[in-house]
Amino acid sequence: MDKSLIRYNDKRIKHWDKISSEKDRWFGFGKYYHSRLSQIYKLLVPPGSRVLEIGCAQGDLLASLNPALGVGVDFSKESVHRAKLHHPELSFYQIDAHDITLGEKFDFIILSDLLNDLWDVQLFFKKLEKVVTPNTRIIMNNYSRLWEPILTISKRLRLAKPTLYQNWLTVEDISNLLKLENFEIIHHSPEILFPLQIPAMTSFINKIIVKIWPFRVFALTNFILARPIPKYNLNEKDLSVSVIIPDRNEEGNIYKIMKRVPNMGCGTELVFVEGHSKDKTFEIISQAIDDYPDQKCKLLRQTGEGKGDAVRLGFEHAEGDVLMILDADMTVPPEDLPRFFEALTTGKGDFINGVRLIYPMENQAMRFWNLVGNKFFSLVFSFLLGQPVKDTLCGTKVLKKIDYDRIAKNRTFFGDFDPFGDFDLLFGASKLNLKIVDLPVRYRERTYGTTNIHRWEHGWMLLRMALLAAKRLKFK
Repeated sequence: MDKSLIRYNDKRIKHWDKISSEKDRWFGFGKYYHSRLSQIYKLLVPPGSRVLEIGCAQGDLLASLNPALGVGVDFSKESVHRAKLHHPELSFYQIDAHDITLGEKFDFIILSDLLNDLWDVQLFFKKLEKVVTPNTRIIMNNYSRLWEPILTISKRLRLAKPTLYQNWLTVEDISNLLKLENFEIIHHSPEILFPLQIPAMTSFINKIIVKIWPFRVFALTNFILARPIPKYNLNEKDLSVSVIIPDRNEEGNIYKIMKRVPNMGCGTELVFVEGHSKDKTFEIISQAIDDYPDQKCKLLRQTGEGKGDAVRLGFEHAEGDVLMILDADMTVPPEDLPRFFEALTTGKGDFINGVRLIYPMENQAMRFWNLVGNKFFSLVFSFLLGQPVKDTLCGTKVLKKIDYDRIAKNRTFFGDFDPFGDFDLLFGASKLNLKIVDLPVRYRERTYGTTNIHRWEHGWMLLRMALLAAKRLKFK
């Protein structure tokens, strides 16, 4: 082992052993800071997960997450000893972060204020390969470089626990180091602008003001959520596909859909959900299914209201491994669906979202105020979700059924609020830390029927949903 590394580690172990033995002396000043960190981590990590915290100190953060399997490691013998005493329901080991040798793999890896203290961050990320699965999420927070002078002064005044020389890494630095070891950032967010507890004021500053430019630039810590970059493709031949097609007054499009939806994976199922049509849509679908006996189809009759209800009904009865939504007006061509399938199965993202706002549209494909509203809400929801989403209302969205089942299971977090179906999926995907990827499509002019969109009524609904997302996701 490098002698410089040995000296570095020995010095830090002695330092953190001492800090751990004097916890009550130092941690009182940072009580609010650590409490706020715990709140944020609990929003990102569902209870009952398999969680590993590296640099766990005395295990308080790990315990607050209520894991089904909780494992903490730290190079400080004193910290591990105290963690075992305080949280006997969890497992703790004295292990150097650069040499993780556990026989388990985890849903979440927690790195709280760790990167600032490591000898070799890239080597550390390389070692994480031993404890992650393709679906593992790595969550870390680290001090912002802008706070270096303030923290240095605070330590000299003995208002904060002393630290040794730190790595002052930017988000860009961490992103680059992650990429070098085959990880990528899903999203990041600035947190904690005012680390002292003052009733009412502190909560307002650290939940709302810190999210707004230019104040976000001055946040004390940056939270980063990352995932392993997929190293292999899913075997598309082993995956079946269900295409959910909400239908209301679309009798003239049904046979075109039957002819144009391509076969994908090991087989494609069409799930028609007819919703209170005033024409013969239901009868035409029934006839088309009889006329195409080789095409696997389902026909469901909606009892509820709205496209969102239709989508949820279709997903509930779908049998495919991959779930797709296709609007019956075919303004997004069915021939584009294999591109969504490929993006999902090659690991480009966990949730593939169609985008109509990049390429020029065919004449009258989208009315002017609808276009303005879509562009406005794309900016709003990109900010709220922490991931770029250029088109929230494109009807074509694709995800794995296993992920949709997780979204449905956690639907109570937001409630049954969405008449469109798009936001139920987008909010749920964001809450479950899925990587959302935009896929541009050319938006075509409707050739039959009229739109079911009511721009002002639905625009007001979108504002209400933006406020809900702000409350539940951004400013929590």
